[in-house]
Amino acid sequence: MIQWVYMTAGSNEEAEKLAKNLVLEGLAACVNVFPGVRSFYVWEGRAEEGAEVVLVAKTTKEMFEKLKARVLELHSYDCPCILALDVSHGHGPFMEWIASQARS
Repeated sequence: MIQWVYMTAGSNEEAEKLAKNLVLEGLAACVNVFPGVRSFYVWEGRAEEGAEVVLVAKTTKEMFEKLKARVLELHSYDCPCILALDVSHGHGPFMEWIASQARS
C-alpha cells in the first residue's frame, strides 16, 4: 500500500534536511517541499500563526513507522505534524516505482 505522509517544518532548511534524509535513507521515494505556507493554530492555550513549509513524502505503509521515527529524531518541533494518508488509486508504474524506492 502506497502512502503519502504530510508533514510541516519551521523553515526551508529544515524541510530540505528532512526531505534529503528520508530519500537518501530509502524511507521515501520522493519528498515534495512546498514553502510559503501560513499556519494558524492554538498551542498551549495561545493563538499562534507563523510561516511553515509543507512536505509530502511518498512511501509505503510498511515504511511509515521507520519514516516517522526518523522525522521525530531530526525535527525541531516538540510535536511535529506527521500524517499518513493511504493512496487507494494511482498510476500503476508510478506506484510500483514508489514501492521499489522506499525500501530501507
